[in-house]
Amino acid sequence: MESSRPIGIFDSGLGGLTVVREVIDTLPRESIIYFGDTARCPYGPRNLNEVKEFAFEIAHFLVNEKIKLLVVACNTATAAALKDLQENFDLPIVGVIEPGARAAVLATKSRKVGVIGTVGTIESGVYPRIIYTLDAGIRVYAQACPELVDYVERGEIRGERVREVVKSYLLPLKELE
Repeated sequence: MESSRPIGIFDSGLGGLTVVREVIDTLPRESIIYFGDTARCPYGPRNLNEVKEFAFEIAHFLVNEKIKLLVVACNTATAAALKDLQENFDLPIVGVIEPGARAAVLATKSRKVGVIGTVGTIESGVYPRIIYTLDAGIRVYAQACPELVDYVERGEIRGERVREVVKSYLLPLKELE
Protein backbone atom coordinates (compact mmCIF):
# COMPACT_ATOMS: atom_id res chain seq x y z
CA MET A 1 0.00 0.00 0.00
CA GLU A 2 1.41 3.38 -1.08
CA SER A 3 0.57 5.26 2.12
CA SER A 4 2.43 2.76 4.33
CA ARG A 5 5.72 3.38 2.52
CA PRO A 6 8.26 5.45 4.47
CA ILE A 7 9.56 8.94 3.84
CA GLY A 8 13.29 9.04 3.14
CA ILE A 9 15.29 11.92 4.58
CA PHE A 10 19.01 12.50 4.22
CA ASP A 11 21.65 14.96 5.31
CA SER A 12 25.41 15.08 5.29
CA GLY A 13 25.39 14.33 9.00
CA LEU A 14 23.15 14.71 12.00
CA GLY A 15 21.84 18.24 11.46
CA GLY A 16 18.99 16.87 9.35
CA LEU A 17 17.52 15.29 12.45
CA THR A 18 15.89 18.69 13.04
CA VAL A 19 13.97 18.10 9.80
CA VAL A 20 13.06 14.60 10.99
CA ARG A 21 11.71 16.12 14.21
CA GLU A 22 9.50 18.53 12.21
CA VAL A 23 8.22 15.72 9.99
CA ILE A 24 7.39 13.60 13.04
CA ASP A 25 5.62 16.52 14.70
CA THR A 26 3.67 17.35 11.53
CA LEU A 27 3.03 13.81 10.30
CA PRO A 28 3.18 11.59 13.42
CA ARG A 29 1.83 8.48 11.67
CA GLU A 30 4.50 8.42 8.97
CA SER A 31 7.45 6.05 8.95
CA ILE A 32 10.85 7.62 8.27
CA ILE A 33 14.17 6.30 7.06
CA TYR A 34 16.98 8.72 7.90
CA PHE A 35 20.38 8.58 6.24
CA GLY A 36 23.07 10.70 7.89
CA ASP A 37 26.23 10.59 5.76
CA THR A 38 28.61 11.06 8.68
CA ALA A 39 31.36 9.20 6.80
CA ARG A 40 31.67 12.05 4.27
CA CYS A 41 30.52 14.96 6.42
CA PRO A 42 30.86 17.89 6.02
CA TYR A 43 29.61 18.50 2.47
CA GLY A 44 30.01 22.28 2.66
CA PRO A 45 33.67 22.61 1.65
CA ARG A 46 33.39 19.98 -1.11
CA ASN A 47 32.97 20.55 -4.83
CA LEU A 48 29.25 20.65 -5.72
CA ASN A 49 29.69 17.94 -8.38
CA GLU A 50 31.08 15.61 -5.71
CA VAL A 51 28.15 16.45 -3.43
CA LYS A 52 25.77 15.71 -6.31
CA GLU A 53 27.36 12.26 -6.67
CA PHE A 54 26.82 11.61 -2.95
CA ALA A 55 23.20 12.76 -3.23
CA PHE A 56 22.54 10.38 -6.11
CA GLU A 57 24.15 7.45 -4.25
CA ILE A 58 22.00 8.11 -1.20
CA ALA A 59 18.86 8.69 -3.28
CA HIS A 60 19.37 5.33 -5.05
CA PHE A 61 19.80 3.63 -1.68
CA LEU A 62 16.64 5.19 -0.24
CA VAL A 63 14.58 4.56 -3.39
CA ASN A 64 15.60 0.88 -3.12
CA GLU A 65 14.13 1.00 0.40
CA LYS A 66 10.76 1.75 -1.28
CA ILE A 67 10.29 5.31 0.00
CA LYS A 68 7.36 7.37 -1.24
CA LEU A 69 8.98 10.80 -0.79
CA LEU A 70 12.58 11.99 -0.53
CA VAL A 71 13.55 14.99 1.59
CA VAL A 72 17.01 16.39 0.96
CA ALA A 73 17.59 17.87 4.44
CA CYS A 74 21.03 19.23 3.57
CA ASN A 75 21.32 22.75 2.17
CA THR A 76 24.53 21.94 0.27
CA ALA A 77 23.07 18.76 -1.26
CA THR A 78 19.88 20.64 -2.13
CA ALA A 79 21.94 23.33 -3.86
CA ALA A 80 24.06 20.76 -5.69
CA ALA A 81 21.52 18.16 -6.72
CA LEU A 82 17.82 18.87 -6.11
CA LYS A 83 16.85 19.71 -9.68
CA ASP A 84 18.78 16.74 -11.11
CA LEU A 85 17.34 14.37 -8.51
CA GLN A 86 13.82 15.53 -9.36
CA GLU A 87 14.48 14.96 -13.06
CA ASN A 88 15.96 11.49 -12.56
CA PHE A 89 13.71 9.83 -9.99
CA ASP A 90 10.03 9.02 -10.25
CA LEU A 91 8.88 10.17 -6.82
CA PRO A 92 8.38 13.53 -5.12
CA ILE A 93 11.67 15.06 -3.98
CA VAL A 94 11.88 18.21 -1.89
CA GLY A 95 14.77 20.18 -0.48
CA VAL A 96 15.17 22.59 2.39
CA ILE A 97 16.25 25.74 0.58
CA GLU A 98 12.96 26.91 -0.92
CA PRO A 99 11.02 26.59 2.36
CA GLY A 100 13.81 28.45 4.16
CA ALA A 101 13.90 31.19 1.53
CA ARG A 102 10.11 31.51 1.61
CA ALA A 103 10.16 31.82 5.42
CA ALA A 104 12.84 34.52 5.20
CA VAL A 105 10.83 36.50 2.64
CA LEU A 106 7.72 36.31 4.83
CA ALA A 107 9.63 37.24 7.99
CA THR A 108 11.64 40.24 6.83
CA LYS A 109 10.31 43.65 7.77
CA SER A 110 13.37 45.55 6.50
CA ARG A 111 13.33 43.88 3.03
CA LYS A 112 16.83 42.60 3.84
CA VAL A 113 17.71 38.95 4.43
CA GLY A 114 20.93 37.55 5.83
CA VAL A 115 21.82 34.00 4.86
CA ILE A 116 24.46 31.95 6.61
CA GLY A 117 25.50 28.53 5.41
CA THR A 118 28.27 26.26 4.29
CA VAL A 119 30.77 27.39 1.70
CA GLY A 120 29.07 25.21 -0.93
CA THR A 121 25.60 26.51 -0.19
CA ILE A 122 26.67 30.17 -0.21
CA GLU A 123 28.87 29.85 -3.31
CA SER A 124 26.03 28.16 -5.22
CA GLY A 125 24.02 31.40 -5.00
CA VAL A 126 20.83 29.40 -4.65
CA TYR A 127 19.35 31.32 -1.70
CA PRO A 128 19.56 34.75 -3.36
CA ARG A 129 18.25 33.26 -6.61
CA ILE A 130 15.18 31.78 -4.94
CA ILE A 131 14.59 34.81 -2.72
CA TYR A 132 14.73 37.15 -5.74
CA THR A 133 12.25 34.87 -7.52
CA LEU A 134 9.86 35.28 -4.60
CA ASP A 135 10.46 39.02 -4.16
CA ALA A 136 12.90 40.82 -6.44
CA GLY A 137 13.03 43.84 -4.12
CA ILE A 138 14.65 42.07 -1.19
CA ARG A 139 18.37 42.57 -0.62
CA VAL A 140 20.19 39.37 0.28
CA TYR A 141 23.45 39.24 2.20
CA ALA A 142 25.21 35.88 2.37
CA GLN A 143 27.99 34.68 4.64
CA ALA A 144 29.74 31.30 4.53
CA CYS A 145 30.26 29.82 8.01
CA PRO A 146 32.57 26.83 7.56
CA GLU A 147 33.22 26.26 11.28
CA LEU A 148 29.56 26.00 12.33
CA VAL A 149 29.02 22.53 10.89
CA ASP A 150 31.59 21.11 13.30
CA TYR A 151 29.68 22.51 16.27
CA VAL A 152 26.33 21.28 14.96
CA GLU A 153 27.65 17.79 14.28
CA ARG A 154 29.06 17.61 17.82
CA GLY A 155 25.70 18.74 19.18
CA GLU A 156 27.35 21.85 20.60
CA ILE A 157 24.79 24.56 19.89
CA ARG A 158 25.06 26.64 23.06
CA GLY A 159 27.83 28.18 25.09
CA GLU A 160 30.39 30.93 24.86
CA ARG A 161 32.55 29.30 22.16
CA VAL A 162 29.56 28.83 19.86
CA ARG A 163 28.32 32.35 20.60
CA GLU A 164 31.71 33.84 19.66
CA VAL A 165 31.93 31.88 16.39
CA VAL A 166 28.37 32.86 15.42
CA LYS A 167 29.06 36.47 16.37
CA SER A 168 32.17 36.52 14.15
CA TYR A 169 30.08 35.33 11.18
CA LEU A 170 27.12 37.63 11.81
CA LEU A 171 29.11 40.81 12.44
CA PRO A 172 29.93 41.37 8.73
CA LEU A 173 26.22 40.96 7.90
CA LYS A 174 25.23 43.50 10.55
CA GLU A 175 27.78 45.97 9.20
CA LEU A 176 26.12 45.85 5.75
CA GLU A 177 23.01 47.55 7.09
